Amino acid sequence: MPSNKAESPLVYSVHPSVQMIQNWVAALPEKTGRTLDQWIELIQREGPTDRKELRAWIKQTAGLGTNAAWWLAERAAGDGWMEETPEAYLQTAVGYVAAQYSGAKAALRPIFDELLKRGQSLGADVRVCPCKTIVPLYRKHVFAEIKATTRTRVDLGLALKDTPVPPRLIDTGGFAKRDRITHRIPLSSLAEIDEEVQRWLKAAYELNA
Repeated sequence: MPSNKAESPLVYSVHPSVQMIQNWVAALPEKTGRTLDQWIELIQREGPTDRKELRAWIKQTAGLGTNAAWWLAERAAGDGWMEETPEAYLQTAVGYVAAQYSGAKAALRPIFDELLKRGQSLGADVRVCPCKTIVPLYRKHVFAEIKATTRTRVDLGLALKDTPVPPRLIDTGGFAKRDRITHRIPLSSLAEIDEEVQRWLKAAYELNA
């Protein structure tokens, strides 16, 4: 059974995207002449029912970009609410993690919990902001991410730039692609979370100062 601490929303921090969404919603009336509620009402009344057609209709009607049109379409359909407020996000974050480590992947949960504990022990400025399929760890930016990749393996992704690393750390191609996560350590048991893992997790944290 997962510990109460692991399931508590207090373990997690609000994802940076929540503030971005709040700022965007606040600016909607000035940018488009309608509030979010007014857009939802208009979309539900006049917009196409097909989601793809609806996004195109919103882009044309509102003069918004693809991402904004996508979000408005989702919100009008009753989705996307988890991004609107810190409280809603934190409730959703618990569900994200529970879903990631359910069913055939439930046995991987102790690995996640241990990595989470070790990541948070690095400093009071560590923020854990779950997404639907991964759990990123932030300092200034993302410095690590935890992902239940298969039924038998959790990958600890690390942002190590072009730092020389031993063979145990697998190159993700991230540095060449300018992605944050450049390496990963595959973990299939708690015993594999050793001092070497801790050392590289700390290295990623310190590179993100």
